[in-house]
Amino acid sequence: MSQLEIKDLHISIGDKPIVKGLTLTIKQGEVHAIMGPNGNGKSPLAKAIAGHPDYAITGGDVLLDGASILEMEPDERARAGLFLAFQYPSEIPGVSIANFLRAAVQARMAEGEELDATAYYKRLYAKMDLLKIDRKFTSRSVNEGFSGGEKKRCEILQMAMLEPKIALMDETDSGLDIDALRIVADGVNAQRAAANPPGILLITHYQRLLDHIVPDFVHVMYDGRIVKTGGKELALELEAKGYDWLKQPATA
Repeated sequence: MSQLEIKDLHISIGDKPIVKGLTLTIKQGEVHAIMGPNGNGKSPLAKAIAGHPDYAITGGDVLLDGASILEMEPDERARAGLFLAFQYPSEIPGVSIANFLRAAVQARMAEGEELDATAYYKRLYAKMDLLKIDRKFTSRSVNEGFSGGEKKRCEILQMAMLEPKIALMDETDSGLDIDALRIVADGVNAQRAAANPPGILLITHYQRLLDHIVPDFVHVMYDGRIVKTGGKELALELEAKGYDWLKQPATA
């Protein structure tokens, strides 16, 4: 069973510490939600694990299936089974969705193994139908001119096609109306029900996403640390009480 182990992780941007000793284990098939106020290290955590160069890991370790990933380049981490869904997905003009995903799927295959085009498109269209993405989108450039909901659905499509071991989802609900949120959540939940479901780290501010993607664990992050962990009921408590109680001195 795959798992991601985050061990006493410290992250800085320049000279500023952002994450200050965070420990968390995510096993295959589990959904861990991280909630907390803005500016407390949630998004830097996901980006640093994925290998974003703006975020320096200054202490601790991150292990995927027992092996440290910290010396890997971002593309190596992705090929090893990590996936990052961005809060603000980038546009890639001139690169069609079909060709982008085909290249990504091919990169995950063993050296010398060739991708069967017919099987690829059959699988791609099945995933697109699940996410209610018009098949004509395969010829459009990645995210170019897309609405917020379309961009997020395309990211979930990428996740479905790549079948990662661990998915880091940074505010997937950002910019979504309720219908788009439900469609995206259905796509994530379909992968949870698959034979080899990913472990998911879901970063969000709001309970509404967790109504659709029910987490196994909810962690509250404040001042760069996890200060409270519970079940899905913890998200409801945060919705009712807000984050003011977190202003008490944080403990690791």
